[in-house]
Amino acid sequence: RMLADHGADVAFCARSPEAVAELAAYQPTAAPGTASPGAVRGYEADMGDGAAVEAFLSAAEAGQGPAEILVNNVGASPSRNFLYMSDDDWLSLLELNLLSAVRCTRRCLPPMRSQRWGRVVMVASGAAFYPGAALIDYGASKAALVATGKALAGKYGGDGVLVNSVLPGLIHTAMWDRAAGEVAQASGTTADAVLERNGQTVPVGRYGTADEVAAVIAFLCSPAASYVNGA
Repeated sequence: RMLADHGADVAFCARSPEAVAELAAYQPTAAPGTASPGAVRGYEADMGDGAAVEAFLSAAEAGQGPAEILVNNVGASPSRNFLYMSDDDWLSLLELNLLSAVRCTRRCLPPMRSQRWGRVVMVASGAAFYPGAALIDYGASKAALVATGKALAGKYGGDGVLVNSVLPGLIHTAMWDRAAGEVAQASGTTADAVLERNGQTVPVGRYGTADEVAAVIAFLCSPAASYVNGA
């Protein structure tokens, strides 16, 4: 939504038709300093499936042309015990969290290089640097995503394609609401109390918001970040 408000024509996907319809209905409003807003187009796709990724990218390119900005913003973080995780558990999460970004970036890079301008943002996680045992496969996949972005930044920065990673920490989303509810039920407290306690572990004393993460991504895709690469 924020990129569209700043003039970008955005193509996105989700697995749920309801989620696609909800976001595709958004009517962008031009942000201050933006001549006119962009547009938002939604597609159904499971980014853990290579064929679905290709179909989504083909549809987006047919509707809007080659991508100039790519935000690899896909990820699941199931909590599970390392000793009881199968190879299939590991592979399915790596397919979704890492290979989706590899496939999208591989497809979008050549046109960006040809026009000597492009932006790629890997949405990783603080777990890439500070992994927890309950999310070990998630942390590993996000660390690999950061390493991939760093390597691509060194390779393609000279072509005008800047690649950076954003590592959100404690961000208030529906996932955290569900987790807080489970903790509250087990400990005999309230979800709000759990959220407040968790927020106190952050120096600013609260959870971040999705809009605050979006603002960093929008900055990295803007002319203001024309010398930021590999960060």
